[in-house]
Amino acid sequence: MQPMVSIIVPIYNAEQYLRRCVDSILNQEYTDYELLLVNDGSTDASGDICEEYGDQDPRVIVIQKENTGVSDSRNRALDRARGKYLQFLDSDDWITPDATESLVRAAVEDDCDLVIADFYRVNGKHYVEKKHIKEKDVMSREEFAMEMADDPADYYYGVMWNKLYRRSIIEEHELRCDASMNWCEDFLFNLQFIRHGQRFRALQKPIYYYMKRKGSLVATESVSVDAVKLKFELLEKYKDLYQSMGLYEEHKLKINSY
Repeated sequence: MQPMVSIIVPIYNAEQYLRRCVDSILNQEYTDYELLLVNDGSTDASGDICEEYGDQDPRVIVIQKENTGVSDSRNRALDRARGKYLQFLDSDDWITPDATESLVRAAVEDDCDLVIADFYRVNGKHYVEKKHIKEKDVMSREEFAMEMADDPADYYYGVMWNKLYRRSIIEEHELRCDASMNWCEDFLFNLQFIRHGQRFRALQKPIYYYMKRKGSLVATESVSVDAVKLKFELLEKYKDLYQSMGLYEEHKLKINSY
């Protein structure tokens, strides 16, 4: 039987935080989901923790793989996912007990292709609520894109983990994460999805706890050298989104300010 939601968690050396993340999913008020845990060649106990959860709960699907990065991990899960909708988490974060229910209710009630929600940024014991869209009604692609143009670099738009996606759009248009990118790959995926979505909704409630760990970003010379090239490629795709909707000429000053 097809679950309503496929929840995808890519994992790499997250043993310190993984149980908190997975428990927050398994303790959701909403229960019609499958959980795909993708262990990306961890060298700590993360793989064993995943297998433990897989043995305990039939909703948990464990994918063990070599270390090829977060984008490839998500893609492996996308190939296995069966849900009508897709929800993503990072392995060191966690969600509120009503997170999945809130996202699904909004998607179903208004037949939405993408639902986006507020979140908490966690810094030690301090939580800061991050929000952006105030519009409570269904938005068209163009309306959502113009909201995004106010601050596209904000995590609110750039990440995958505060959103619910209609999976049929992803499969119909063969959308996948770009495994060749190690910077802003989430945002690129979102730009591709927005091109094909028709109905968008924003929830004015935080449903996700995002914890930024020291050392969680790769900071190497090769990344810094490639960053300029990647940035220009991303900006071209961002600009192309607005051109495809006929919004660029009228709003190019605002769009180019990014």
